[in-house]
Amino acid sequence: MPFAIYVLGLAVFAQGTSEFMLSGLVSDIATDLGVTIPAVGSLTSAFAVGMIVGAPLVAVLSMRWPRRRALLAFLVTFLLAHVVGALTGSFAVLFVTRVIAALANAGFLAVGLATAASMAGPQAKGRATSILLSGVTLACIAGVPLGAILSEFWGWRSAFWGVALISAPAVIAIVAAVPAEPVDPDATSAKHELRALGSPKLIVTLLLGALVNGATFCSFTYLAPVITTVTGLSSGWVPAALALFGVGSFAGVNLGGRLADRHPIQLLSIGSAALLAGWLLFALTAGNPVAALVFVFVQGTLSFAVGSTLIARVFYTAAGAPTLAGGFATAALNVGAAAGPALGGLALAAGFGFRAPLLVSAALVAGAIVLSATRLGYRDRRSAKPVR
Repeated sequence: MPFAIYVLGLAVFAQGTSEFMLSGLVSDIATDLGVTIPAVGSLTSAFAVGMIVGAPLVAVLSMRWPRRRALLAFLVTFLLAHVVGALTGSFAVLFVTRVIAALANAGFLAVGLATAASMAGPQAKGRATSILLSGVTLACIAGVPLGAILSEFWGWRSAFWGVALISAPAVIAIVAAVPAEPVDPDATSAKHELRALGSPKLIVTLLLGALVNGATFCSFTYLAPVITTVTGLSSGWVPAALALFGVGSFAGVNLGGRLADRHPIQLLSIGSAALLAGWLLFALTAGNPVAALVFVFVQGTLSFAVGSTLIARVFYTAAGAPTLAGGFATAALNVGAAAGPALGGLALAAGFGFRAPLLVSAALVAGAIVLSATRLGYRDRRSAKPVR
């Protein structure tokens, strides 16, 4: 793999840390800025909405930029948003910086995925995608806990400074490692790529990615109460469980990267079935500490192996939309990341208990399997139709 792809992974690590770190900073921000905890919670929602809306929109706007210039513009904007966030004493300004950071993150990930896929070559898009997505999984393992530690000793602003400092080397490395190629004058237009994105096969692939990612984040969001309330472990086990899920997700991304290019159908078929069975078994055995911790790791692995493979399939399917495919893949992931926890929250509010998010995750994966099977059946019926 070209070194530049690993550089892009470093930047994605910084951005993933920023996206998830607020979960450990909510109380400190609320106290320091004199706002309520639900108000601080809206920062997470603002970031998610910015990612969903921003990914395809910013990808379209940047289509006529050289990719290195686009990557640098997005990353520098992201870095500066965190500097302003670290300095401000206004919650309104902090809110605006989160939206700007989300838009920049969305644009960077969209262009970064497309850049990595093109640099890796036509037969290694899955491997390139997995390297970028491993930045997100490493953020769960190391970045988020590090942000919480910085906040504990030096306040929440130090976590924002930390993200800015991690981003700075990536800026320099992109200048050094990503080729400064001009825009291809024969490149497809935004209108052409948008038409290519209307392919039924691509739409189904994006929906599958949203469903699987929704299942992942539904259970990940409520993992802490599952561990403490259902499993009966102390709160001290929560960081260990989250880290275990992160280690599993890192393993899953790398597994997907190794198999997504050569055996994608087998990985998706077997992996989806195992993922569904795993969420059901996790819900049934969550009261057993050993079984619960084993399933935390296993489900992290399966979720990201299947999810990263689906994202790689987007680039293979959307050959006619090499730039916008990354934007729509990013949006699909974040639709799932927003919808999954919301559905899990509805199940909890209905009084179904803390096993409910695990069952909601199972239902979302089951929906993905049914959708995939329906699509395959429809294609088989069309191919079997006699020609007149």
